[in-house]
Amino acid sequence: MTTFQPFARLLCIGLLALALGACSSLAPRSPLNVQVAGIQPLPGEGLELRLAIKLRLQNPNEQAVSYNGVALDLEVNGKRLASGVSDQQGQIPRFGEQVLTVPVTLSAFSAARQAIGLANASSLDRMPYVLRGKLAGGLFGTRNFVERGTLDFSGIGQPYE
Repeated sequence: MTTFQPFARLLCIGLLALALGACSSLAPRSPLNVQVAGIQPLPGEGLELRLAIKLRLQNPNEQAVSYNGVALDLEVNGKRLASGVSDQQGQIPRFGEQVLTVPVTLSAFSAARQAIGLANASSLDRMPYVLRGKLAGGLFGTRNFVERGTLDFSGIGQPYE
């Protein structure tokens, strides 16, 4: 039994070193900065509208962020309007940025629901939106993001000065 004790101690020290190394890899990370960089129409089918949403992703962290898929949900006025996924793969460099294009689909029923909501709205000048997304990156590498904003239509129809 005395030969087992040095082996057990060595095993415990090794496991402790591995655990400390694993904890250091879970250091706090700053969230990604996400802005909508553009929206372009895509060909749709039947009663759907398809759009390509371009996202500017900024990584304010000291480590690069690798991803192997992306998912988006767009809500306008608190109601889901569009969603999309893409199996794109890539990496956002440390303290860098990248533009990512994700196709989203807007169903005719979602558009009708939004139109009814707009008809009942008291003010059509401003509409709040929420863009929720996820960059897939494996078991511990998935990064969620949320961008909130307001669509401002108060200047539409006004003469340009």
